[in-house]
Amino acid sequence: MGVAFLTLNRTDKHNAFDDHLIAELIKQLALLSTHPEIRALVLQANGKHFSAGADLNWMRSMAAKTPEENQADAEQLSLLMHQLDNFPHPSLCLVQGAAYGGALGLICCCDMAIAHPQASFCLSEVKLGLIPATIGPYVLRAMGNRQARRYMLTAEIINAHTAQNLMLIHQLSDDLTQARQTWLQHILANSPSAVSAAKSLCLNCDNHPIDDNLRHITSETIATLRVSPEGQEGLNAFFEKRRPHWYRHISPASQQQSQSPQQEKITGDEDD
Repeated sequence: MGVAFLTLNRTDKHNAFDDHLIAELIKQLALLSTHPEIRALVLQANGKHFSAGADLNWMRSMAAKTPEENQADAEQLSLLMHQLDNFPHPSLCLVQGAAYGGALGLICCCDMAIAHPQASFCLSEVKLGLIPATIGPYVLRAMGNRQARRYMLTAEIINAHTAQNLMLIHQLSDDLTQARQTWLQHILANSPSAVSAAKSLCLNCDNHPIDDNLRHITSETIATLRVSPEGQEGLNAFFEKRRPHWYRHISPASQQQSQSPQQEKITGDEDD
């Protein structure tokens, strides 16, 4: 029904990032962003953990690379975050187990994030002599500068309830599958073009002065949507007391099985 599932599946490494995983995510996001039937994206992970952050063997191998090679490598992770943040359709991140380091960037780049109550989070980079540089702008936007300064400097483990209070996570649920289906039902009841335009509106208005340029952009956007086919369909459906043609209902039979929300202790970005 137009829902794409993008699943981290490097379970033997706790879904830790390396250059191959990053390149594959970039590739798949690029393909999905232009797919004509996509209406929503679900980012999830197989195994006990969402992601342990960076693969330490990969990070260690980068020490032998030139500064130019390290720069190019870091820009790939930055590109991944940019692609996910600007994905043209609604995106949902489902989190179980641990989400450390760069995993928080993926979470903060999605439009909504739902976590199991036993999930844990950590900006663990300073423990390794590093900083959360490429994910920093997205984490700062989500939790605010004051809170980010605490957790980036201390590398404390953040439990799920604190993560929700910090606005890293929108919702906690013991049943990630049911929570996912509820979110998808909301999205699939709405106009596809309108939800994409609403997402663009949020991105354009973020930290942008309310000046003549922004006023022009917002006025032009609503004027265009009013006379668009979906805008007219939505208004006509309302007055005719019927569902618009884009409405989709998720039946129980269409639900996919979620991973068991198990958790094991990990100490930070993992490579085994």
